[in-house]
This record gives sequence, structure tokens and C-alpha cells, in this order.
Amino acid sequence: MPGDKSISHRYAILAALAEGTSEIQNYSTAADCKSTLQCLRRLGIAIDMTPQRVRIAGKGLDGLRESQKDLDAENSGTTMRMLSGVLAGQPFATTITGDGSLRKRPMRRVIEPLRRMGAEIKSAEGDRAPLVIRGGKLKAIEYALPIPSAQVKSAVLLAGMYADGTTSVLESVRTRDHTELALREMGASIETTKGLVRIQPRPKLQARNLTVPGDLSAAVFMIAAALILPESSLMLHNVGLNPGRGRVLDFLISLGAPVNLASVQLRDGELIGDVAVHYAALKGGTVSGAMTAEMIDELPMLAALGPYTEEGIEIRDAQ
Repeated sequence: MPGDKSISHRYAILAALAEGTSEIQNYSTAADCKSTLQCLRRLGIAIDMTPQRVRIAGKGLDGLRESQKDLDAENSGTTMRMLSGVLAGQPFATTITGDGSLRKRPMRRVIEPLRRMGAEIKSAEGDRAPLVIRGGKLKAIEYALPIPSAQVKSAVLLAGMYADGTTSVLESVRTRDHTELALREMGASIETTKGLVRIQPRPKLQARNLTVPGDLSAAVFMIAAALILPESSLMLHNVGLNPGRGRVLDFLISLGAPVNLASVQLRDGELIGDVAVHYAALKGGTVSGAMTAEMIDELPMLAALGPYTEEGIEIRDAQ
């Protein structure tokens, strides 16, 4: 499977802030992940990319340099939101923008906590991009996410590395924890308890050789195809099985899908394994509440799968 997009973004950003050269295998070829690499290059990070791996020469927390051009996140909201957290801690001003679609998306959810930490952020009308971020010395905060968002949580944690004390993020609904896992793997002091994440300031991140797990959000389309095509039998290798992402497999099993896992192991802090599935009749079900947030990337697949189930699939609380 292609590399997980969410994890690829995070590995690249943290590798740029680490000390030494990191090598990332199976980095996503998605355009969004290339946008993150291009923005890091404009901030002075040397990156060498081949079809097999990405090599990033990290410069430490204070090694980024002011870009002579605006950073262009293109269509990647992940790039814009997560890099905003890093830029909030830099001793220079940066403009980050995107394509027409991204410039229509509100950025208030990430602007508000970063302003509370001390960053100066100017935006277009309606808290939209382009964002002009003048970073500097940040203060630690305890921030309760008003809406579940792994990207906003990540932005606050990344900014927290530059703060003057312990930064905390409170979650009412669990979101994916790829940032926390990657930070811990690279040497940050980060504590996670139920609904609360704390990060200590000024970690000395260490370069690592990392392998991005196969993208479960991409795998589910092939899994769904196998479920509805008679006589199908499919095995997908080295798929990311992070508990914050694996709820979709639990839901498919509840519909009657014969999903089996094999060779499950921890690699670079992430759970991976092989996923086996074959054709079966599915009964249908409902996605709602916290489950909707946990499966937000898989909802298109479930919408496509619904007509092939006996009772249909109902999706609630996705606004």
C-alpha cells in the first residue's frame, strides 16, 4: 500500500526539526505530502527524494531560516495547519498560502490557540489564508479543543516545543495520535493520559530512519471492493493499524466482514500488520458520534459500500 499521508506529513516536519539526517521509507507520493516537503525546502531544509525514500537533513528546533518567498501549501490543509504551529515559534515572519480551495477554508481553529501562545497572526477576511505568522517566544497554555481535530492538536503540540513551560491539549473526543507517537520516537518528552496530552518544551529531537506504514484510508477501498465482489480473496501487507485509525475495521466486522489481521507488530511506534479479507454478505449499520470523527477519512468508502449491504449504511454527526 502507498505510504500513510498523515504520518508522512509528521515524519517530514519532525525530521526537519531533528538534529541529523533522517531517512524515510515509503513516504507518501500524494500531492499534499509533496507540498509539505516543498515548504520545508523554502525554510532552508535540504531534502533529497527518490522513489524509494526521502532523506531530510534536520537542523534542530532553531535551524529553520526565513523564506524569501511565500510558503505554498497548495491544497493541503494538513501542511498549513501543522506548519503554522512550527512557524509560531520562529524568530521571523512567514506568509503561508494555498490554492483557491484552501484559501476558502477557515483557519480560525488553529489561529486562536497559537495567538493565545503569543504568536502574531494576520489572516484574510474570515480567518482564511494567506496567513502571515510572526513567531517568537511562546508561552505554554492548556487548550481544550472545541472541535475534535488532530491537525489543530498537532499544531499546538508543535508550537509547545517552543513554549516556556508544559503545553497541554484536552480532547473531548479522541483523535489520531500520530504526532504524539512520532514526537516520542524522536526523543520528545510527551505524556498522554485519557483525554489529555502534555509536551515539555525544547526537546532535542534525534534523526531517525523511519518507515511509513501503508495507508489504511487507501486500503479500505480495496477491502470494500473485495467484500462485494464474489470469489474475491485479498491480502494487504504492512498496513497501518493505529487504534485511532482502525475503528473502520471494527465497523466492517460489525457488518459481517471477515477481516483478519496477521503479522501485527510495532514499528517506529506505530502498529502495523497484514489485513486479509474475502467476499461476504454485509448486513449494514450506523456510524454516529465519536465513531464518525474517528472514521472521517473512510466515510466516502462507506457511502460507496452502503448500496451493497442488506440494510444500508447511515452516517450521522459528520458536519
